[in-house]
Amino acid sequence: MGLLGARIICILIGYVFGMIQTAVFYGRLKGIDIRKVGSGNAGTTNTLRVLGPKAGGIVLFGDMLKCMAAIFVTYLIFGRSNPDYSILFMTYTFAGAVLGHDFPFFLKFKGGKGIACTAGYTIYLSIRYNVLFLIMGIISFFLPFNLFHIVSVCSMFYYVLLLATIIIYGQMGLFFAPQGALVEVYIIVAFLTVLAIYQHRGNIKKLLNGQERKTYIFKKNKVD
Repeated sequence: MGLLGARIICILIGYVFGMIQTAVFYGRLKGIDIRKVGSGNAGTTNTLRVLGPKAGGIVLFGDMLKCMAAIFVTYLIFGRSNPDYSILFMTYTFAGAVLGHDFPFFLKFKGGKGIACTAGYTIYLSIRYNVLFLIMGIISFFLPFNLFHIVSVCSMFYYVLLLATIIIYGQMGLFFAPQGALVEVYIIVAFLTVLAIYQHRGNIKKLLNGQERKTYIFKKNKVD
C-alpha cells in the first residue's frame, strides 16, 4: 500500500474512533440527551455545566482516549514500518478523529468541537516526541482559563499555540520527517485550527457582545 492509501486509512480509522460520542453515551446513562440541554454541544464543557465536574472529567478522558487509541492503531499499522512518516500518519489520524467527533454521521453530523480530541493528540505528541507539547497545552489552556474562565478563549488560544509549537519543533528537525511530510502536517493542523475557530463562531459572537458565559470546574455553572 502506498502513502496515499495510508493517509486515507488513517483518516477513516480516526473518524470511526472519533464518532464514539462520550458525552452522548454518558448523558444517556443519566437519562438526558446532552445535545438538547445547555449549549447543545456534545463535549466536555457542556457536560461539565449540565452534569458536574465528575461527568465533565469522564467525558474529557473518554474523548482524549479515543483519539490516542486511534493514533496507536495507525501507528501499529503504518508508523512502525515507516518511522520517518510517523508524525504524518499520526496527524492524519488526529484529523479524522476530530472530524468524526465534530460531524458524526449517525448523529446527523452534530457532535462536539474537537478540543478534547486535540488534547489527546497533544498527549500522544508528548509521549512520542517531547513533553514540551504537554507543558504547552497545559499552560496555553489553563493560564487564560484561570484568568478569564472562558473556555472558548482558552480553546482557540490553545489551538494557535499548538500549531506554532508544531511548526517550530518540525523546522528544528525534531520530528525526523521529510520536509514535504512536515508541510502536510502544518497544513492539516492549520486547517483544524481554522475549523476549531469556526466551530466557536457562536462563542465569538457572544464574546464580542459581552455575553459569553464563564465556566468553573468546582463551582456551580449557569446552564442555558
